[in-house]
Amino acid sequence: MQPSRPMYFRTLLFLVYAVFLVACGGGGGSSSGTAASPAVEPTPPPPPPPVEPTPISAEEATRFLSQATFGPNAAGIEELVSLGMEQWLLDEFDKPASLHTEAVLAQFPEDGTFLGDNGLPFPELVFLPSDSFWKAAIEGDDQLRQRMAFALSQILVVSGDSDVGRLPQALAHYADILTDGAFGNYRDLLQEVTYSPAMAIFLTYLRNEKADPAQGRVPDENYARELLQLFTIGLVELNADGTPVTTPDGGEVELYDNGDITELAKVFTGLSFDGPRFQTTFQRLPLPAFYSPLVMFEQFHSEQAKQFLTVSIPENTPGDQSIDLALDGIFAHPNVGPFVGRQLIQRFVTSAPSPAYVSRVAAAFDRGDYELPSGTRVGSGERGDLKAVIAAILMDVEARSAASAEDPTFGKLREPVLRFTHWARAFEVNSADAANELSLRNTNRAEALGQQAYRSPSVFNFYRPGYIAPGTETGAAGLTAPELQITTASTVVGYPNFLASFVFGLSPKIDRDEPPTYVANYARQVAVAADPQALLDNLDLLLTHGTLQAETRERITGLLDTLDAETEEDLLLRARFASVLVMTSPEYIVLR
Repeated sequence: MQPSRPMYFRTLLFLVYAVFLVACGGGGGSSSGTAASPAVEPTPPPPPPPVEPTPISAEEATRFLSQATFGPNAAGIEELVSLGMEQWLLDEFDKPASLHTEAVLAQFPEDGTFLGDNGLPFPELVFLPSDSFWKAAIEGDDQLRQRMAFALSQILVVSGDSDVGRLPQALAHYADILTDGAFGNYRDLLQEVTYSPAMAIFLTYLRNEKADPAQGRVPDENYARELLQLFTIGLVELNADGTPVTTPDGGEVELYDNGDITELAKVFTGLSFDGPRFQTTFQRLPLPAFYSPLVMFEQFHSEQAKQFLTVSIPENTPGDQSIDLALDGIFAHPNVGPFVGRQLIQRFVTSAPSPAYVSRVAAAFDRGDYELPSGTRVGSGERGDLKAVIAAILMDVEARSAASAEDPTFGKLREPVLRFTHWARAFEVNSADAANELSLRNTNRAEALGQQAYRSPSVFNFYRPGYIAPGTETGAAGLTAPELQITTASTVVGYPNFLASFVFGLSPKIDRDEPPTYVANYARQVAVAADPQALLDNLDLLLTHGTLQAETRERITGLLDTLDAETEEDLLLRARFASVLVMTSPEYIVLR
């Protein structure tokens, strides 16, 4: 049953939003061999004993989970306080992955077809990867893995807002590559991304052919360019701390020119779907080809020598071997650690990380190893190990320091997607099945969230990692604040309106006869809602890790006092209002 919406209610919402909407300037911020005789299998060592938890407060737990997951809830906070951060991390590394492809394919017609006679996918299939994302992000037990996959999706960008959207199973397969590889090795991830149908379609190297001077054909350069510029090393030489290397006259050192791109583009020729022919039409391809690695068709691969950066690939090198040599050479570049590490810090902890922070994370990337405070080591010891990287990011002194939470140059604007998932998790929605939620089909709209996973407007993501917002205090301080690039007059208003539609059970449905989903449980808040201060104490812990300022509390309390508190319905209304007010406050929008 839908709640009523009297005019006074809508007017009050509008007034509340006007008070609390804030255009935040914050955020500050394999080798092998042959044995002579069968070897005796050694007895595996016993597993290490559980890590003794270092005592942490509930507020510290909420802050950590706000950085490391899609949002803390009461049970998660209690678990982290009990386990300690180290054991929580180690447990997260061992959890099985919540994947997408199988869930998406289960919604396909029984015969697996997905394209109509017009060559377009059946409309009901297009949004399946999005539905699967929301469910995994909100209900998945492997929260750190899911967050890492989401962060990687903003570096190794593929967008369904392109031709990839015609192949929902290919987009789901790409999401699984990032999810499976979230705790693996970045070099392996580059390999799988390169052979992904979704990436090949998105960056237009699918069925890329070798040069033909007679026809004026040259290899497509899109992937070669973005592989270097966006996925691995950037444009200029970096110090180990992520700062640019400068020449004596203060200039930056460019790493390559278009000649390098042209040479590297030759490497990515000859790849197509795993089908009978290089140019097999979609309708004749075996259905698993759309969610399987691409294969090399040698006759279409450039047999010429390739020379780029410091990499030399001899002529007549087979296609797959050429790709291996190219990726090995790029991955070996010293820029990769600081370039990728800095962007991951931005996605989890702070928009403008200090050079020292970047240096420590890059060192963990290069070593493939990170030592936790207890002495427990994380990582395989191989360069590019992402377990070591995420442990280094989350356990760094700057991420965990109480002083950082007071530093106006530290922290980040919470991404819009993370705000919504936090609401859904914090208030334990009855179901995160998004299939019937019209609003969740496209949250990219400015009047919604202005962001949707795997639907960025371009390969440059929703925002640039080096974005400095003009006309802001962060800009004047020279601080990067990527999320401010999508913080506009429209999105600032769109977010609370979008959030309120779910909070008050008013989100539009595709089929109103279906059982309701995304119904929040405010029982804990209703139990204390008669006392505005007790209600705010509850929400302050759950949402803002104890950072609500006295002025904010006073303003919210004044508004709550205007609402009745006589009936259960009154108390529920108070709890709902209070959650919206806290989640639109500066203390919430800026995570420190």
